[in-house]
Amino acid sequence: MSLPSILIPVAIACLIGLTMSYKVEPLPDSFAGLGEGPHWDVARQSLYYVDLEAGSLLRFDYAQNKVYKAKIEGETLAGFVLPVEGRPQEFAVGCGRRVVIVNWDGVSTTATVVRTLFEVQPLMDKNRLNDAKADPRGRFFGGTMRYIGDEFEFRHGELYRWEAGGQASVIKGDVGISNGLAWDVKAKKFYYIDTTDYEVKSYDYDFDTGVATNPKVIFNLRKNSPKDHLLPDGLTIDTEGNLYVATFNGATIFKVNPNTGKILLEIKFPTKQITSAAFGGPNLDILYVTTAAKFDQPAPAGTTYKVTGLNATGYPGVNLKV
Repeated sequence: MSLPSILIPVAIACLIGLTMSYKVEPLPDSFAGLGEGPHWDVARQSLYYVDLEAGSLLRFDYAQNKVYKAKIEGETLAGFVLPVEGRPQEFAVGCGRRVVIVNWDGVSTTATVVRTLFEVQPLMDKNRLNDAKADPRGRFFGGTMRYIGDEFEFRHGELYRWEAGGQASVIKGDVGISNGLAWDVKAKKFYYIDTTDYEVKSYDYDFDTGVATNPKVIFNLRKNSPKDHLLPDGLTIDTEGNLYVATFNGATIFKVNPNTGKILLEIKFPTKQITSAAFGGPNLDILYVTTAAKFDQPAPAGTTYKVTGLNATGYPGVNLKV
């Protein structure tokens, strides 16, 4: 084979690689001081998320390319937002240690608490609910963390499961910062992050009962970034079963193969505090990413981003059944 014939396919491969590279773009007017909990709602073609320490809900309308924001009346915290199945203007929101039902039309600048669904750790006034999602059957999964004091020293958080008609049950104790959650229906797996462990764990998951067993570490940030102290935060999954791990302080989302623990891609951002991610858009091929502006981080900290060109698709958010 002649030298030119070797170089041609290499050049073509390089060109293909360039055209397949991802693109990171900010959403307009999307700032949240502590953006968290991105949830793609297929019915409304909207991304819902929270400004956690402002007690606010946000909605990015895909068709309008516009973000709407509402303050929850009487609340200072909003840890997550989950649309309620069958009730278009109702959302389950983590306010302190309560999961409340909030009424919001998605446009108004205020939202109203309708009722409390349940409360956890009622005597632990230094704790709050953090990340939460509905599993593929619509059950609530979410956990708590230390809100006042050192959450790395005081592991007083817990992970809970709740389903309609029942009580919240503790499925894991000794939690520092309860964070990212994801499910793989094909592999029958549940993935979970306790930030203070610096790792992602997989569990065998029974979708009929909602029971998670046999925990196993599948990605360890202490091994992958021993000097940088990157903190694993939010988590999502694509249809191929790959995980997307947001790193607080890391300016990066790692795309990880959970079977090998290997990093397949590092998605870089122009700000450090990457909090969570969710696939969305009409084809579920846009990765929406929330960030934070904690500890005097400069702009563009707190911006919400969209990542295109990943050649991957994900799953829409699941509504909570109440």
